[in-house]
Amino acid sequence: MALRNSQYDALMRYYQKLQLRNKHDQDERIAKAYAKIPRLPQIDREIASLSIKKARLLLGEDSGQDFDLAETIRQLSREREDLLVSNGFPQDYLKMQYTCPLCQDTGYVNNEKCICFKKAISEHLYTQSNIRELLERTSFQNFSLDYYSDDMISESTGLTARETARRALLQTQEFIRDFDKTFQNLFLYGDTGVGKTFLSCCAAKELLDTTHSVIYYSAFDLFEVFAEKTFSNSEESQGKNDYILDCDLLIIDDLGTELTNRFVASQFFLCINERILRKKSTIISTNLTLGNFMERYSERVFSRVSSNYTMIKLIGNDIRIQKKLLGGN
Repeated sequence: MALRNSQYDALMRYYQKLQLRNKHDQDERIAKAYAKIPRLPQIDREIASLSIKKARLLLGEDSGQDFDLAETIRQLSREREDLLVSNGFPQDYLKMQYTCPLCQDTGYVNNEKCICFKKAISEHLYTQSNIRELLERTSFQNFSLDYYSDDMISESTGLTARETARRALLQTQEFIRDFDKTFQNLFLYGDTGVGKTFLSCCAAKELLDTTHSVIYYSAFDLFEVFAEKTFSNSEESQGKNDYILDCDLLIIDDLGTELTNRFVASQFFLCINERILRKKSTIISTNLTLGNFMERYSERVFSRVSSNYTMIKLIGNDIRIQKKLLGGN
């Protein structure tokens, strides 16, 4: 996944701050050691003076006796290390202490992104996703079928709640597995508390962990962003809007809980239509039935969604209530 310019710039500023902080720490260590061991700054001045003298000899600007600069510096360096150790300092106390020794806090090793840079990308994307806290206990491994009944049957499919949930889980895992190969969207619907948001977050976590850009919005917050962009058109609101339209995965949660009007319906269509045109995947979750969804957002919106999204219905009893009855387990 290619980083947006603003994201890349933010990461490079992070590395610049690391370098400045580590240089500051090194300067403080040097000052402390110099104050305790006066011979240390003398050694540094001698090395600098000898280097200049050697250069002048090589250029013929000095008629003095030649000497082995490398060996002389080695001897002075050994003296410096011995002085540090004898005064209770580590041998490498004066050297730069890098946060990442592999890239020396540049983010790159041999023009390739360092492993720390890749981790920083992931951390940055997690921060921008809006769902860091939601993802702390979220994973496909934690999606339990135990909360879905074998006695509740779907009238439309004849499948039990557990079988329906198992199918939804497999479809969402397939969505992630094929994410970089096939353009897909998911529409998760069903009653409150049947696992729609949890499944969405499972998908988000998998993609964030592979450094894809993911952003999560409740429907209410999403349309607040669109309203801000429409009526104020500030640079910040424009940036949010651009990211919503261009991130790898957009999650719109609890669609239908917002106050729906013509503006909301039109912005919703523009959003999903633009992402379809850009082939950027979206997951929508809602408590609305398909009939209510069409009535609220128009047949045009329903047609666009139904023809471009995999429709996944979940049934069952509210899992949050079940957990409370079980003491939060």
